Amino acid sequence: MRFIKSNIGIDFIGKRKTAFLISVAMVLVSIISLIVHRGPRYGVDFAGGTLIQIKFLSPTNIDDIKSGLFSIGMGQASVQTFGDKKENEYLIRTDKSVTTTGRFSDKIKTGLKSSTDNPPEIRRVEMVGPQVGKDLREKALFAMFYALLFITIYISGRFELKWILSGVMAGCLMGAVYFLNFFNVSIPFLIAAALVVTLVLFWVLELKYAMGAIVALMHDVIITVGIFSIFDKEFTLPIIAALLTIIGYSLNDTIIVFDRIRENLRKYHKHSIQTIINRSVNETLGRTILTSVTTLVVLVTLFVLGGGIIHDFAFAMIVGVLVGTYSSIYVASPILIAWQEFGKKK
Repeated sequence: MRFIKSNIGIDFIGKRKTAFLISVAMVLVSIISLIVHRGPRYGVDFAGGTLIQIKFLSPTNIDDIKSGLFSIGMGQASVQTFGDKKENEYLIRTDKSVTTTGRFSDKIKTGLKSSTDNPPEIRRVEMVGPQVGKDLREKALFAMFYALLFITIYISGRFELKWILSGVMAGCLMGAVYFLNFFNVSIPFLIAAALVVTLVLFWVLELKYAMGAIVALMHDVIITVGIFSIFDKEFTLPIIAALLTIIGYSLNDTIIVFDRIRENLRKYHKHSIQTIINRSVNETLGRTILTSVTTLVVLVTLFVLGGGIIHDFAFAMIVGVLVGTYSSIYVASPILIAWQEFGKKK
């Protein structure tokens, strides 16, 4: 059963310049938000410190909770509601790493009970040291960078049969990043510089399919991180998992479109590249929308009913699926057209 006919004939490519401006605007807003907020708002996983989740039997004033924390030497802690207000759950965060023993939990219970007249239940206590948090941040960046490089090898090999060339390039980049890491170079700066060098090498080595896929993936990740910054949401390990999942999801969408483009280039080789790409996007549109909608149904359900623990993960995935579907149509494919137009001028 087809929900959308393959010959629907929507002129996606004709609107690529408008889509380009929209993408540039979203990326710039994301980068500006990250600059203003001095990067993402790291959670305990990356910033280090202690996180405590508590639950009361009845509604409790946050000022009373802070008063109880001050009495036990945790005056610098921040307190916020967690999940549905009816659940009377709160998250306590402090940048101090404390020893999470039974005595520590008893101390918190005693302090909060005396200030709120409402005995709390300790639901969760997590502690991460500052050095561990820094190591996790660096490993998360490396994970995304290496994932993108391995993707370039696959795309270049599958669509352009340049397995060895792309493999040597990726190996050299990974080796350079690993070597420079020993000289205490800032990891975010190092990864950003490596990605720029990667795009330049794609252009020089004429790896157009890999370039289209990587630019689309970078577009998706930057916008997702930027939206987290705009809404001041915490950046934690589950969000890294969400970003890696988004990379895989968006890549799958892009590969489907690229496969159809490659088939149609052989079948309709007398047509212009714009016509072939537009036809290919239309032919895969039904599959793209059906996959995205069914995925979004699950993610929205998790977002609404999944509880506070999985709330941010589901939010990141919803944003990523929407942006990834958009980029497969309006970012990855038009790069092939830009490449073709540049080749004619050259």
